[in-house]
Amino acid sequence: MPELRKDPVLGRWIIIASERGKRPTDFVIAETPTIGGFCPLCPGNENTTPHEVLVYGRESYNPDSPGWLVRVVPNKYPALVIEGDLNREGEGLYDKMNGIGAHEVIVESPRHEDAFSELPTDHMLLVFKAFQHRIRDLEHDNRFRYVLVFKNFGKAAGASLEHSHSQLVALPVLPRKIESELAGALTYYKYKERCVYCDIIHQELKQDVRVVCKNKHYITITPFAPRTPFEMWVLPLNHSSAYHEQTEEQLRALAEIFSESLCRLDACIPNVPYNFVLHTQPLRSRYMEHFHFHFEIVPKLTSIAGFEWGSGFYINPMSPEKAASYLRESLERIS
Repeated sequence: MPELRKDPVLGRWIIIASERGKRPTDFVIAETPTIGGFCPLCPGNENTTPHEVLVYGRESYNPDSPGWLVRVVPNKYPALVIEGDLNREGEGLYDKMNGIGAHEVIVESPRHEDAFSELPTDHMLLVFKAFQHRIRDLEHDNRFRYVLVFKNFGKAAGASLEHSHSQLVALPVLPRKIESELAGALTYYKYKERCVYCDIIHQELKQDVRVVCKNKHYITITPFAPRTPFEMWVLPLNHSSAYHEQTEEQLRALAEIFSESLCRLDACIPNVPYNFVLHTQPLRSRYMEHFHFHFEIVPKLTSIAGFEWGSGFYINPMSPEKAASYLRESLERIS
């Protein structure tokens, strides 16, 4: 029988339709054809992108040149532009402002064929440090309230370039999704005087049915009410509301568990398209006892149709317990 599950933070209901149950091999992933020709993110083409704002690995002091390991550049076609004032105004009952923000591309490797999940730990660490560095820098701009960090892998997940990259967007407003998470977490904290995410971690460790993997600083779980099969959350074991305050040791542990989590996913469903998104506290916020930063990894394995749009419910054909079991067993395939 289908089961309705409620997300403890957002109050969002999910339908687990296990009678539609599938095995990992039942999900058909369309092969993404290799696109030949010019790539603006490859070494030697640095002059075709906007000037870099951060680079790791280059020994020379010559900017916008080859020799880098990780490179951050403004998006050539930004969703928001950094120059100008917000100029908030009302038009009757409608509110509007200028599209001010920052939109940047983190080029994760100089090698066109590299997949993010296959990067060595030391290299993946540089990517997570780049996220941190750019959040800290953009926090100085009082026009911005939040920095959204995300990755689209695969055409179905919205990737428009083959070359492995992620993106960040600094926003002048707080995203509705983050507002809802903060509000839900605060409501829980006021009632129980505990962080809901810390309680989730405690219960998941105790039950040990949705834990995918863990290390000294982080844990990966399949959430109790997942939107899609194989959805995973990566959370710090110790309470922390701000990603950009993580130490290098903690970021290294994050790189290790991220690599393992994505490799497990790829072992279950090779080349699966996915998005990951960082959920962290708003810029210039004080330490939040009620909120716990985390990454959400969401594979693109189900479609959103009329029922989902009309109801706000997601239908997931695989329980998170079964998904976690597949992901744990995949260790044999990646060992």
